[in-house]
Amino acid sequence: MNNVLVIGGGGREHAIAWKLRQSPRVNKVFMAPGNAGTALEPGIENIAITQADELIAFAQNASIDITIVGPEAPLADGIVNAFEKADLKIFGPIWQAAQLETSKIFAKEFMQRHKIPTADYERFNDAASAHRYIDENFTPLVIKADGLAAGKGVVIAETKEQAHAAVNAILVDRNLGNAGNEIIIEEFIQGTEVSFIVMTDGQHVLPLANSQDHKRLLDDDQGPNTGGMGAYSPTPFVSNELQARILQEIIQPVIVGMRKEGIRYCGFLYAGLMITSNGEPKVLEFNCRMGDPETQPIMLRLKSDFFSIVEHAVNKTLDAALIEWDSRTALGVVMAAQDYPEKPRKNDVIHGLKELMCDQEHDHSFHIFHSGTAIKENGDRDEIVTAGGRVLCVTSLGETTKIAQENAYRLVNRISFEGYQFRKDIGYQGVNDLK
Repeated sequence: MNNVLVIGGGGREHAIAWKLRQSPRVNKVFMAPGNAGTALEPGIENIAITQADELIAFAQNASIDITIVGPEAPLADGIVNAFEKADLKIFGPIWQAAQLETSKIFAKEFMQRHKIPTADYERFNDAASAHRYIDENFTPLVIKADGLAAGKGVVIAETKEQAHAAVNAILVDRNLGNAGNEIIIEEFIQGTEVSFIVMTDGQHVLPLANSQDHKRLLDDDQGPNTGGMGAYSPTPFVSNELQARILQEIIQPVIVGMRKEGIRYCGFLYAGLMITSNGEPKVLEFNCRMGDPETQPIMLRLKSDFFSIVEHAVNKTLDAALIEWDSRTALGVVMAAQDYPEKPRKNDVIHGLKELMCDQEHDHSFHIFHSGTAIKENGDRDEIVTAGGRVLCVTSLGETTKIAQENAYRLVNRISFEGYQFRKDIGYQGVNDLK
């Protein structure tokens, strides 16, 4: 029996740990630091450490067989490099490879070198040059901070005024700190956005189920960009032919290109893609981890032993891994805190959650994955309270996208907390496409 460590505390990590715990080969899953949801899951234990040296010591002392990195920040800080130096098995890219996510400029220049299709762009480190470029080009334009910005570093500017304001916010007002030392300004690509996530051992690639994220805060894709307000899997927009093209034109060139540049890429690789009207896939962004909230519906659909798949990836035998999916659609709705994404409120009691968490122990067609939650002592009973911007991802299966959508929103309507907000149209493109 194996012990596994999952680094992170969001909904993505909750879903990964929940699926790992289902493996008959896993004894216990440790979460660092985890959240209220993982604290209450059978066979999962939260540990209150986040520093790399402490995590390494824990992995050694607790006989951890494999560690999986969930979020981007530890990858950027080189936690994989540190674990490997300590001769510990870990799944995730080294920091050199993670630059695909941590620097938009690195990613764009890498794509140019290896002829990976993406939007045309220019880079700027001073506001005056950026403003001149905006004045000389048509809108809409996409302004992106170079560094990590927790999902808040991308602005789709539909007017020149919005574009100028975004440049000032990032380069002049320094709203994103060092993440905004440089920006890129991209052409805006029309089409259908999809998420395509694979696992790789540096040589072999295993595609996971495709999905579609909903980045904007409000219905009909309005409002500011967020970390993601919901997702569903699979989408009707990725045919077998298109998947083959994505693997050939985008995924494989990344893995091969990394090797050519002397960088080993082992871990998850997330390609945020725009499928244009003529069926051409173009890269909007790369993440070096699974997406959140895409992970939640993907893990709900996964029928295979996830631990065994990760073990193959770590051992560089991913070509021998088998993967099987539930044929149903899984759809997850994010419930976010009041005033998310700017200044989310915290410490609001979540009502209706404990009953649903009891129900999910017997009904495996849904699961409530926690993101920003904590357990607060209140006299003789504990309460689950909000502790972050995205609080929950209510995820359900259904025979069709429409049924999965109806099932998820039925569950959402049983949960409440002060000022909660959620989109009411998650999966709308999939529902409309399959009328």
